[in-house]
Amino acid sequence: MTFKVLISDPLSEEGIQPLREAKDIQVDVETNLSVDELTDRIGEYDALLVRSQTKVTRDIISKASKLKIIGRAGVGVDNIDISAATERGIIVVNAPDGNTNSAAEHTIAMLTSLARKIPQAYYALKQGKWDRKTYVGVELKGKTLGVIGMGRIGAEVATRAKGQRMNVIAYDPFLTKDRAAKLGIDFGSVEDVILAADFITVHTPLIKETKHLINKEAFAKMKDGVRIVNCARGGIIDEDALYEAIKSGKVAGAALDVFEEEPATDHRLLELPEVIATPHLGASTIEAQESVAIDVSHDVVRYLTEGIAKNPVNLPAVPKEIMNKIEPYFHLSEKLGTFLTYLTNGVIEEINISYSGDLNELEVAPLTRNTIKGLLKRHLGDHVNDVNASYLAEKRGIRVNENKSSVTKGFTNLLTVEVKTKNVTRSVSGTLLNGLGPRLVQVDAYSVDVVPEGNLVVIKHNDRPGVIGKVGNMFAEKNINIGAMQVGRSDVGGEAIMILTIDKYLEDDEIEALKQVEEIEKLTAMQL
Repeated sequence: MTFKVLISDPLSEEGIQPLREAKDIQVDVETNLSVDELTDRIGEYDALLVRSQTKVTRDIISKASKLKIIGRAGVGVDNIDISAATERGIIVVNAPDGNTNSAAEHTIAMLTSLARKIPQAYYALKQGKWDRKTYVGVELKGKTLGVIGMGRIGAEVATRAKGQRMNVIAYDPFLTKDRAAKLGIDFGSVEDVILAADFITVHTPLIKETKHLINKEAFAKMKDGVRIVNCARGGIIDEDALYEAIKSGKVAGAALDVFEEEPATDHRLLELPEVIATPHLGASTIEAQESVAIDVSHDVVRYLTEGIAKNPVNLPAVPKEIMNKIEPYFHLSEKLGTFLTYLTNGVIEEINISYSGDLNELEVAPLTRNTIKGLLKRHLGDHVNDVNASYLAEKRGIRVNENKSSVTKGFTNLLTVEVKTKNVTRSVSGTLLNGLGPRLVQVDAYSVDVVPEGNLVVIKHNDRPGVIGKVGNMFAEKNINIGAMQVGRSDVGGEAIMILTIDKYLEDDEIEALKQVEEIEKLTAMQL
């Protein structure tokens, strides 16, 4: 049987050699197809390889009657409708490691250029000015580099900075003391990093929690004369706040490869002599482009010939008879994981997932992956999925244990998720109620009955008369409507929890106001 592969974006010839050399694979390179032409022709092919130019939409996928796999020569898959592909049973693969070295090198190049004002000096020289006094720089040796985000690229940058004899302090929600020690770096909170650093580089995904992570308040806490580097994602740094911080002299300079809106040829930051910039070149090296093409080509060959993919980004096929039984629990399992991420402070070291009742007799590995996804996604972004969640947990040193029991504590089925950090253990249990859907039924030692949806507020408080009334009045003063309330307590007059479903997510000032209620020990707002 011969498989037909269509390459619709420019890829290096070296990168597609694994496809050229594979037996029983025919490769067609058509890089100028219109949307209509691609839609008309996609039904002929078993595989499609793209970069960022081709938009693989639901309409195109609906016509792909033979398509088995879509390969993205790069990391991001924003140009591919993952849901549509999954619905059609089409696996999507990418090349997550191919540009790590390129992006890390570009970050170090920007860091050095920023410190020594190389672009500014070169531009002045091109204008006929031999000006040595204006372009006096600073050394990297002995300076402290703050790295926010210690994934593949952040870790590479930290290692290279150590080679420049810099001190490194890093933050990552999954960075442990042991891993930091192995890397020879210090670690702390985001605030610890920005307080200590002479240079700051960001390497996080752009998600709700990292949007404008470096903002006006963060700049105010930094050292005077700090320098900022962003070769990750536009939007992590509040560009308006950065502009004002540079104008005020708080920030001595910035090196930017990415912007919130691109292309950014007329951005006002580019008017500042303290800013150097490149047009999103982090992965733009010959080697990186070849590497991602080679990686994804190998994966396409492997999947077409063996049915195995190394870097899938969507859920692989599950036997229908298994899926029919466990599918109702997918939503619940992810919500339990997400719920715990809000309750848990500190680095997660261990995850224990327990299945009771009828679930004890089923193949639950897909549910385990889905639960881990819920635990990681809030910090790592949408690229975490059911397929790579276990891998990402393992890479971060998180132990995952799966347990089964026939004991159900009064429920037909019970799914319990427990997470352990160095200092605390938190747990949550859930079930499906006939006709009513998923429910949270226990949080730590407290019995509750909560729908795991929407905007929730979890309040740990002292069990005293009037607490509920005070909380209700406070919400009324803020014009926040309460949709549902559950209270759980261990014993009369002791500690208790209150879980509220409200109509909007609490803002920071609203959270602070509620914390003023004397009996409240802790308040956590979450969005499920």
